[in-house]
Amino acid sequence: MRIFLLSCCFFIVLSCGSDQPVIHPETAYSIIPQPVSILPGSGFFEIDHNTIVVGAVELEAETAFITQLLDQASGYSIAHKMGTATETRNKIILSLDDTLTNPEGYMIDITSNGIEVIAKKPAGIMYAIQTLRQLLPPEGENKIIKGLKIPAVEIEDYPRYAYRGMHLDVSRHFFPVDFVKKYIDLLALHKMNIFHWHLTDDQGWRIEIKKYPKLTEVGGFRNGTVKGHRPYDGSDNQRYGGFYTQDEVRDVVTYAEKKHITIIPEIEMPGHASAAIAAYPYLSCFPEEPTIIPEDIISTGGKQLQAEGTPKIVQETWGVFDDVFCAGDDTTFEFLEDVLDEVIPLFPSEYIHIGGDECPKENWKRCPDCQKRMKEMGLTDEHELQSYFIQRIEKYLNTKGKKIIGWDEILEGGLAPNATVMSWRGEDGGIDAAKQSHQVIMTPTTYCYLDYYQFKADAGKSTAVGNYLPVQKVYEYNPFPEELTAEQAEYIQGAQANVWTEYMPTEEYVEYKVLPRMTALAEVVWVADSVKNWSSFKSRLERLSERYRVLGYNYAKVDPDGEEFIQEQPTENKSE
Repeated sequence: MRIFLLSCCFFIVLSCGSDQPVIHPETAYSIIPQPVSILPGSGFFEIDHNTIVVGAVELEAETAFITQLLDQASGYSIAHKMGTATETRNKIILSLDDTLTNPEGYMIDITSNGIEVIAKKPAGIMYAIQTLRQLLPPEGENKIIKGLKIPAVEIEDYPRYAYRGMHLDVSRHFFPVDFVKKYIDLLALHKMNIFHWHLTDDQGWRIEIKKYPKLTEVGGFRNGTVKGHRPYDGSDNQRYGGFYTQDEVRDVVTYAEKKHITIIPEIEMPGHASAAIAAYPYLSCFPEEPTIIPEDIISTGGKQLQAEGTPKIVQETWGVFDDVFCAGDDTTFEFLEDVLDEVIPLFPSEYIHIGGDECPKENWKRCPDCQKRMKEMGLTDEHELQSYFIQRIEKYLNTKGKKIIGWDEILEGGLAPNATVMSWRGEDGGIDAAKQSHQVIMTPTTYCYLDYYQFKADAGKSTAVGNYLPVQKVYEYNPFPEELTAEQAEYIQGAQANVWTEYMPTEEYVEYKVLPRMTALAEVVWVADSVKNWSSFKSRLERLSERYRVLGYNYAKVDPDGEEFIQEQPTENKSE
């Protein structure tokens, strides 16, 4: 098989003779993220009842996935087998070649005779299949296409960044396993490879820990949720929550692995700990002090708990709270180590995200145990106490073969030796970390926070965390900071979009906020910045949006002649 290199092929129009239709690459080869090189061919490969998929023995999951796609689209029961093919006629051949350079790269050669797909590793084969999928008619996702054809083409492709992430907060609003899998499918379609699962926060603890059952029995539920923005419009007085059992987590992790997506769990510490403290008040510096309720907005159920003498409750409002894990009491660290001991076996990822952001220091300043710890350790201020906290957790996780990721606040007071920094308050934290030779994931609010309004018309009729982030601005992002040297920039591993769900109570609304801004980020982290083209992207997005529609995703539609969205937002009412 020959793979030709050709740039800017999306603008070629190819005439294939009187017996073939004219191929318009903007539609026939409409692929997101845009491949490194595309060479349009002549004609089509037609799927029929004799077509066979042949996959290398290491590619069982990938072979099953493409066979399933083709079964659905063609209406045939496509035969498949594992091994090597002796000849290529009417076959789709998936094979590995260790001599290829990029571990996630792939090559595709489609002729009227058959299809060959080559990659260095199975992940590359899966990405190739997602490219093939986008070459099929969108309707083939749920309807049979008679005379199913795939346009001839040669493609070479590989990603710009190794870390291509999407985040989902399930603490503020909880989403069931079926939706989490649907979200993972969306990542896979876009060749994203990291799912950052935000599992614990002030408003809910979402993962079963067998040694500490109250984390989910108590911490997994709140007695109400505030309505609207500050000043809040009271409480809805509805008990709300949920959690994932460890068996459900294993199921999701296995599902993601088959799509070559790594799940990185986030267990938030030392701040955003209200749900854990509600379950086990001794984790607080002041266990007997009642939970502070912002603006005195509290549900009827919350008031009843307080009247009964329960000092700590799961937070029912959004924001940052002073009641954090006590850094001066060793029982806090014993608790967190026990929790991590149950989390680690569930997630094969080399990383555990430990949060580290938005940790107020007021309780530490007046806590005798925290002040004693600072004196014993020779720490000059509470920022250094937080650094001690993070470094102690990091050392423990390192003994378990894991590394930590933390939000850029972990730079304050001194960065843990092996930590990866997730830069969200702009890029400065990431730049500082890279200059200190630490790995960095860029996720600045100005480009990567999908809880922001995605078009101006939403601001007057919907709730959101605030600010305005249109899809074009996401597309314009370049994770490579100009302030870094080429050597320092090697520490930038990629970028991630964050989906904080204070104002995303339904599955439908999450999809609406994510699509197509996630689509734009997928191209940002896959292709070189120098070849990105907004006009080309919009044209290709129009085609991909048809696939979203067929797959049942609730996406915001983009006006092809402008920069704004043209679809009404969905309801924000919580699912019952």
